[in-house]
Amino acid sequence: MTVKEVLHNTEEKMKKAFESVTRQFHEVRTGRASPTLVEGLHIDYYGTPTMLKQLAAISAPDAHLIVIQPWDPTVIVEVEKAILKSNLGINPSNDGKIIRLAVPQLSKERRLELAKVIHKMSEDGRVSIRTIRRDSKETVEKLEKDKVISEDDKFRGIEELQKAVDRYIAKIDELLKAKEKEVLEF
Repeated sequence: MTVKEVLHNTEEKMKKAFESVTRQFHEVRTGRASPTLVEGLHIDYYGTPTMLKQLAAISAPDAHLIVIQPWDPTVIVEVEKAILKSNLGINPSNDGKIIRLAVPQLSKERRLELAKVIHKMSEDGRVSIRTIRRDSKETVEKLEKDKVISEDDKFRGIEELQKAVDRYIAKIDELLKAKEKEVLEF
């Protein structure tokens, strides 16, 4: 294994950690209707947990309404159960073919609470990035100890690791600023 391979693997892992934080942020309700609020819900579809976006057309015709139209109308009851089990705090209504979710405005207290939640999510993402760095740094140091790479290569590799860490943490911080602004807007 070379330093280049370690850096490539590290980059892939950091990208996945960043994507995870992004996905978590999309699931936070901000008072605006968005299909991303529900598309990741798992529905028991004939005994198989299946994501809602694979079972239905999901749209947000306006800022306070999400419309879910299952391709198989027999699954409506299961979709409603999944929505009620989730911590969205939204009650579904259906007409036998379509489920409507009215997204209420958030109170100031709930907005502040959500801001704390997204701060924790972003900090978890930063910790994940730093953990990846630590593991990769140990791998690079072991390569140098085993005489696979030179000391200079080790220092260059660690420097590149730090640049990647800084880049991904900056991305998470940008994401946090945008989401925080979105959550705190009235």
